[in-house]
Amino acid sequence: MALSERNTLPNKEISNRPPSQTLRFPGGFLWGVSTAAHQVEGGNVNNQWSAWEAAGRIKSGDCCGRACDWWSNAEQDFDLAREIGVNSLRLSVEWSRIEPKDGQWDSAALNRYREMLKGLSLRGIQPMICLHHFSHPLWLERRGGFLNPEAAPLFERFTRRVVSELGELCRYWVTFNEPNVYGALGYVLGEFPPGRRGEIINALRVVSAMALAHSQAYRIIHELQPDAQVGWAHNYVVFRAWNPASPLDRGAASLLSELFNNSFLRLVEQGRFSFPLNLVDGNGGSAKGLCDFVGLNVYSRFHVAFDLNYTSQLFARVFVPDHVPQGDKGFDNAYGEAYPRAIRVAVERVTRLHKPIYILENGVPDAQDRIRPWLIVNAVQELHSLIREGHDIRGYYHWSLTDNFEWSEGWGLRFGLVALDPKTQERTMRNSGRLYRAIARANQLSPEMIDQYCPSCLSVP
Repeated sequence: MALSERNTLPNKEISNRPPSQTLRFPGGFLWGVSTAAHQVEGGNVNNQWSAWEAAGRIKSGDCCGRACDWWSNAEQDFDLAREIGVNSLRLSVEWSRIEPKDGQWDSAALNRYREMLKGLSLRGIQPMICLHHFSHPLWLERRGGFLNPEAAPLFERFTRRVVSELGELCRYWVTFNEPNVYGALGYVLGEFPPGRRGEIINALRVVSAMALAHSQAYRIIHELQPDAQVGWAHNYVVFRAWNPASPLDRGAASLLSELFNNSFLRLVEQGRFSFPLNLVDGNGGSAKGLCDFVGLNVYSRFHVAFDLNYTSQLFARVFVPDHVPQGDKGFDNAYGEAYPRAIRVAVERVTRLHKPIYILENGVPDAQDRIRPWLIVNAVQELHSLIREGHDIRGYYHWSLTDNFEWSEGWGLRFGLVALDPKTQERTMRNSGRLYRAIARANQLSPEMIDQYCPSCLSVP
């Protein structure tokens, strides 16, 4: 959605009350970090994102290059992860490395992923593998990507190969990362490949096709690995009506939430889109009930006003007011309001599926680390409250371990607990990394940690 910053209103919803006592988490709780292959590996030249970069579509003009140099030396960051004290790390495998041509498999790439998984295990870090994190081979993209009816069986074949080769080293599987984001940014906003704009029907068809592919992958994984835990990572955004008293603003916010937040969720939950979206062709209903856990990627809140000038966005103007807490701006627009309470909103929504929940991404772009410690403290407080209320939340994964190549934004948005210079590959632990280390190692958040690492948490950024 195009963002504007013309409006300001006092924000009365944020309250900062750091805990007066230690917040302890259940034994076995997973404190992790999340990553994505294209953003960290470097040297990916065979997927649709490499073609997108070659076509000059990265807003900043940056090149991914070596990225974080994982293909040569992921182990240096595994050492960092161990130093921070995480007990799990989510990574993805790059389909275009493993199957660079249709039906041709690269055993050296699979062996490299095997080395990575063994390296994590040796460091006491449990891996979680994502099979599709926004990138896939150019040969699939040229055939229409997930609008091609053969996409689901091709993804099933890929899944079978990966799990057959790597399954003994991993129990947790994420089939797709954020199908709703893939559909929205690729087919409505034009910011991701294939760069289409305003194609809401095709976006819904893509989401439905990914749900079908998810269902087939789910069955294959359990066929090969009966004790596996299989889910997907769902991006959840809070859309707030700019004027809660306006039926038009409320309606615009509700429609965006239905299209973005609920589309894939309803296919897993009910086997169909809500009316009239269910008139869109597709076989996504086969995904009904097929998940062992729900992964949530939660970052932001956006404000929504009904505006007749925004026809292509269903008359919804989406913006971030200047006064709200937020990280660094993207190349064109504000990234979003940093809103820790979004975790509660998202958890309460997906609790209806009656599955364990993992927060698989949460973070903020913040090169100077001015707001990230505040976000971590408030996110952890939300998690603790939700668990105390009986919600089955089993892990929190921060995005991300180090700064990485942020898709169409390039190197401009810095999400890392560890700062990275992409030219020298020098890494520097941020204060937020030290805070997260204290929390993860102790499996708790204490007032003393806040005093040491986040004294400014007493005030809203």
